[in-house]
Amino acid sequence: MRNSKKIIPGLTLLMWVLMSTGCDIQTSQEPGILEGKILIGPICPVETDPPDPGCLPRAETYRAYPVGVWTADGGKRLLQINPALDGSYKNYLEPGRYLIKLENDRRSFGSSNLPVEVSIVSNNITMLNIDIDTGIR
Repeated sequence: MRNSKKIIPGLTLLMWVLMSTGCDIQTSQEPGILEGKILIGPICPVETDPPDPGCLPRAETYRAYPVGVWTADGGKRLLQINPALDGSYKNYLEPGRYLIKLENDRRSFGSSNLPVEVSIVSNNITMLNIDIDTGIR
């Protein structure tokens, strides 16, 4: 009986410490998915049909127009989207709101549909296609 008087306050203190430090005793939610395609163009001044292979986006093209995932208030960058050569991307994110925006302030280029706020839901796909107009004419 003497030991139980010491154990109960100790367990109470341990639970208080875990709860006050933000440790989540419950299981966390499954991530959601942000998925889509980044379209960048034109790459050459004159577009042809079919496209000239030299005028298709390359890895360097995507690096020149980096897109980041930020906290909803835009205060902290969480990750950079790294698309495949066809522009497709897929990122797993915790449920919540995020701001998607171009990393560089590129006032000299045409336009884009960024920044945009997205909501990620656990076990769901949020589709976001990103259009970046380079301004090349």
